[in-house]
Parts: sequence; structure tokens; C-alpha cells
Amino acid sequence: MVDDNRWGILYCPKSGFLSNPAKRWEQLEDSLKAHDIAFDMVQSENPHSVERLIRMMINNGYKTIVIFGGDSALNDAVNCLMLANPEVRDSVTLGVIPNGVMNDFAHYWGFDEDQLGQAVSWLSKRRIRKIDLGCIRYQNRRNERCRRYFLNCVNVGLVATIMNLRRRTRQLLGSRMLSFFFSFLILVVQRMSYLMHVRVNTDTIRHRLMTVCVSNASGYGQTPNAVPYNGWLDVSVVFHPKVMQVFEGIYLLLRGKFLNHRSVHPYRTGEVEMEVETGTLVSVDGRLLSGTPVGTFKIGVEKEVIKFLIPG
Repeated sequence: MVDDNRWGILYCPKSGFLSNPAKRWEQLEDSLKAHDIAFDMVQSENPHSVERLIRMMINNGYKTIVIFGGDSALNDAVNCLMLANPEVRDSVTLGVIPNGVMNDFAHYWGFDEDQLGQAVSWLSKRRIRKIDLGCIRYQNRRNERCRRYFLNCVNVGLVATIMNLRRRTRQLLGSRMLSFFFSFLILVVQRMSYLMHVRVNTDTIRHRLMTVCVSNASGYGQTPNAVPYNGWLDVSVVFHPKVMQVFEGIYLLLRGKFLNHRSVHPYRTGEVEMEVETGTLVSVDGRLLSGTPVGTFKIGVEKEVIKFLIPG
């Protein structure tokens, strides 16, 4: 077993021709040593190895686990923690230093990819907050009952497709903004509405919708008022707008005023129930679920279940 004050750091190198994993780790290592932080680092070989390495850290007794990666790696970490016994989970504090293709949850707290020293300084102060997790419960095509926890959001429809393309194009382009616009331009010529059945609060919506975002946090700009510690989920239901209104929506999204769009219907709730037509993509924290859920699925919230290091 390791010392309680020793950090376990999982390094998830960013892929792409513009990345330099060795230099990036060297910069973080210098910051950790400058703050006299004792640590052990393991590096993920690929995205599929993250859960195995997190389980290893939990089993070896690390009380502070820091993800040097993005939203997907952080999502894998919280799902591993939720599989642990409650007393084990409560003994572990999770932190993040952004280094992924998408780092929306880190950005929510003010962490910046280009400010590694600041991130280490904040984390070293050990300001801990218990945060909520969202949870999607569904049945897959093999009739297996599944659940997946999320820190940020579940996207259903067009934005799930954009986020999937954005992840792939950013690995090639290296730029967050370029990848977003390139993904959007690809999708302009594709189908932009999906038949969905949504039950939220007292409303039942059965309509062709562009996208639905159910968020525990900022939801990649679609739920700007959501916070991961109030026990609620924020929901943005986006009806199919006209073509020019799509460009207006992108502008408002980038300005942080997405809820001002006339096609967006916002909600705050404890649970959402949905059913979607076959082929509608569903993403969790920016990564696609393996296959569309079959039949009705539910999205709820688990209150204050993860200890998280926030800026001090």
C-alpha cells in the first residue's frame, strides 16, 4: 500500500501529429517537483487501458488519483470508482489536469491546458468538493441492462454526431475550433432531425428533434447554467430549426447564450425518460455509446457521490 499523501497520476497522451507527449509530461513533472508533491505516474497505452489502470491504482491504495487527460479518461475513472464499495470510493479523491481531445469538465472549473503550473498549484491545496454524477440506464441489443455514469452530459442526436466527428478531426487538426467547424460543415449536408419521445417533468414531447442534451455540468455550452453539485440535471431540447437558424445557434453556442435560441427549450429536472428511432447516436461525455439504446432509457442523477479536487 502507498502513502496516503502520494498521488497516483494517470497520463493519457494526446494523439495527433501536433502533440509531443514526452515534452508535455516533462512540463508536468517539473511542476509537481516544484510543489514538492510525491507521485507515481502510469501512462495509458490506449483509451481501452484507462479503466484497468484506474482499478490498479484503487486496489493499490492511492487516495488521490489525478487524470492527466480529457473527458473520456475522466469518465472512465468515475465509472471505475462507482463500481467500488462505497467505503473505498469515499476514501479516494479524484482530480484532473486537462490534456485530452476534449476537456470540457476541466474547463468548467477553470483549468487550462496551457497552465500546468497553475493546475498543480490549485490541486496541491486539496480543496475537495463532493460532486454529482449523471447516470444513463438502458438496455442494449443483447437485452443486457447497462448503466453509464457521466460528469458532463449525454447528447442525443446531431450534437452526439458532431462530438464524435470533432474528436476524430481534432486528432488530425490539433485545433479545438478548427475541428468543431470542420465537423459542423460535414454535417450541414446530413440529416438534421431525429424522431424522439422525451418525457421530462410534466411534459411529453414526441417530435422530430435536432438534439437533446442532458447535463450534469455545462454540456459543451448547451446547458450554461448547469452545476454538478445541486442534485439536478439541466436539459436542452432543440427542435429542428431552419438552415439560417442553425448558424444563429452555432453563434449563440460559442457566445455562451445557447438558451436564447428560439428553437431551444430548457428544463431542470431529476430524471429524463427517452426513446429514439434506430440509428440515432447517443454520446456520454463526448464518446459514443456502443450502439443505440433499445427501447426506453432513463437518465438520472446521483447526488454527491465523488470527491473531486477543485481550484483552491
